[in-house]
Amino acid sequence: MTDAGDSHLNQDERDEVRERSNPPALILHEAIRLEGQEELKRSTSSLLWSGLAAGLSMGFSMVGEALLTTHLPDEPWRPLIASFGYCFGFLIVILGRQQLFTENTLTVILPLLHRWSGHGLMLVVRLWALVFAANIVGTLLFSAFAIGTEAFSPSLRAAFVELGTTAARSDFMATTLHGVLAGWLIALLVWITPSVGQARFFVIVALTWLIALGKFAHVVAGSVEVSFAAMSGEIGWNRYAFGFLLPSLIGNVLGGVGLVALINHAQVREDR
Repeated sequence: MTDAGDSHLNQDERDEVRERSNPPALILHEAIRLEGQEELKRSTSSLLWSGLAAGLSMGFSMVGEALLTTHLPDEPWRPLIASFGYCFGFLIVILGRQQLFTENTLTVILPLLHRWSGHGLMLVVRLWALVFAANIVGTLLFSAFAIGTEAFSPSLRAAFVELGTTAARSDFMATTLHGVLAGWLIALLVWITPSVGQARFFVIVALTWLIALGKFAHVVAGSVEVSFAAMSGEIGWNRYAFGFLLPSLIGNVLGGVGLVALINHAQVREDR
C-alpha cells in the first residue's frame, strides 16, 4: 500500500527515499541484538584474546591524552584539546572489532531481554567475566610496559601519573556516578553507530571526547591510568581496586544496562 504523499514516485525513487531515511528504533535494536547473539556464541579463547587486545589498545587513550597535554601550553583551554587524545584507544578498539566490556553492557543484553532464560543469563555472565578480566589484564600489561621500559619520556610518564591520580581522586559515590555517565555514553555509541554509516568515526570521536572532557569514569580506559599511578607508587593498590575499579565498574554497568539497554528495549517492545 503506497501512501498518497508518495504516489507520484516510481519504485526506484521510493527505494531511495527509504535508503535515505533514518532507520527506526526497531531496526537498530534488531541489528544490535543479532550481533549480540553472535558474540555470545564465541569461544572462550576468542573472547580472551580479543579482550586482551582491547585492554592493551586502550593504553593509547592514556598515551594520546598525555602527548597532547605535554605538547600544549599550560592554558585554561588545554584540556579541551588534550581530551581528543583520549579518543585514540576507543577508535582502535571499536573500528578494530576488539572486545570492550562496556560495549557489551548493551550488545549482549538485548538478546537476553528479547528472550529471558537462565541459560541466556549464564552466557551473558560468562562473556562479561571473560571480557572484563581480559580487558583489565591488558591494561595492567600496558601500564607495566610503560613504567618498565624507556618507551616513554620522563615528561610523558609524569603526565601519565597526573592522569591516574586525577582519575582516582573522587570518592566512591562520585566515581560511581561518573561511571554511570561513561557507561551511558558508550552504550549510546553502540546504539547509534548502526545508523550513521561512514560517519561512525566522527560519532566515536565526539562521544569519547565528551567522556574525557567530563572526567567521566570508564573502567577500562581509567584502569590504564590509575594502575600506572599505582605502579609508580603515587597511590595505593587498594585505591586502584576499591576507589576506582569497583565504583567505575558498577557505574558503567548501571549506565549501559539500566539507562540504555532497558529503556531502548522497552520502546522497541511497545512497537512490536
